[in-house]
Amino acid sequence: MKVIVLGAGLTGVTSAWYLAQAGHEVHVIDRQPAAALEASYANGGQISVSHPEPWANPGAPKQILRWLGREDAPLKFRPRADPRQWLWGARFLFECLPGRSETNGRAIAALGLYSRARLQALRRDTGLEYDCLQSGILHLFFDRPSIANVEGRARWLRGFGMQVEVLDRAGCVAVEPALADCRDNLLGGLYAPQDESGDAHKFTQALAALCAVRGVAFRHGTTIAGLVVDGGRVSGVRLNDAGGGVELLRGDAYVLSLGSYSALLAAEIGENLPIYPVKGYSITLPLDAAKPAPRISITDESRRIVCSRLGDRLRAAGTAELAGYDSSINETRCRAIVQRVAELFPGLAEGAQPEFWAGLRPATPNNLPVIGRSRYSNLYFNTGHGTLGWTLACGSAAALADIVDGRRPEPVFPFRRL
Repeated sequence: MKVIVLGAGLTGVTSAWYLAQAGHEVHVIDRQPAAALEASYANGGQISVSHPEPWANPGAPKQILRWLGREDAPLKFRPRADPRQWLWGARFLFECLPGRSETNGRAIAALGLYSRARLQALRRDTGLEYDCLQSGILHLFFDRPSIANVEGRARWLRGFGMQVEVLDRAGCVAVEPALADCRDNLLGGLYAPQDESGDAHKFTQALAALCAVRGVAFRHGTTIAGLVVDGGRVSGVRLNDAGGGVELLRGDAYVLSLGSYSALLAAEIGENLPIYPVKGYSITLPLDAAKPAPRISITDESRRIVCSRLGDRLRAAGTAELAGYDSSINETRCRAIVQRVAELFPGLAEGAQPEFWAGLRPATPNNLPVIGRSRYSNLYFNTGHGTLGWTLACGSAAALADIVDGRRPEPVFPFRRL
């Protein structure tokens, strides 16, 4: 079949790869001049299978209330005259119910394990290089509330077959010696040695190049103006190129992977996707060989900040902001990340010129991405991955290719309309 993939971010490019591997003629359309220049550009770098717990959990409402009024809060709600924002918030509160949260966490864990295996197989088969480190992720706890149920969390993760270790302060420093200067404030950690980290932007661009070699056609600098439907099928996609040209591109099947913008395009043809943009921030620091820097990817559970070493750079990312489609950079929030890095690794940020970045994560209220067929027989979704786009990318794309070909995907996950 001729399959048209809308979006050249991480999910769009991985979808193109697995669809091409299945023998389809694939075309990828994106408004940017190259792949992975929006939400996939500067994320936290973690393949965090050991963090399947959804944002929407029983403790979330109380925690959000504690953060109200703080400009540097890990989660900042900026009310807008947007009914979709308020509806998303109401659905989020519903997903905080214990039964809902447990079910969602299990689904994320199943897809995460499958996705990491697919990524590892892809890396073996292609030799892709993207500053990958297979040294695990160390979750750190600096306050009593965050560490209160660490033993129970470890048992829950082991139930999925994940390898995790509960560590005391000394154990954390033994795993990552660069934490020695902040050990007095550290209460303990949870180490997941099978997790990975790497540069999602480098990965996506390298995979896009490999896709092109395998015959995938990329059209960059092209705006998607809308979908044309005819009865129960999509009959084409309307495109506007940089030169002002208008075109109707036709295919046999279409895959919507436009991140936060997926919901807007889908709404035009009557599809209601539960996706709303949640702005995330990151800073990227050049590393000085003379200063101790982490070699294990770090998750600061108390501040919701992650740190990953990407070659000769350190990427630190975190915080979430519900502010609609505003992608502007709030320097206060970025500087709060820089300050936290300085507290964890004193001297590392001193004298460095960090690169600030903000991107819109396509979040669903339950943290489950939308993968599967739409109400239209030849339109498919692979979108809504929130903070887990890098973690779930390869598994989501492999599953999507199975669904397009009429096969049931391997992971136990609530795929949409198989």
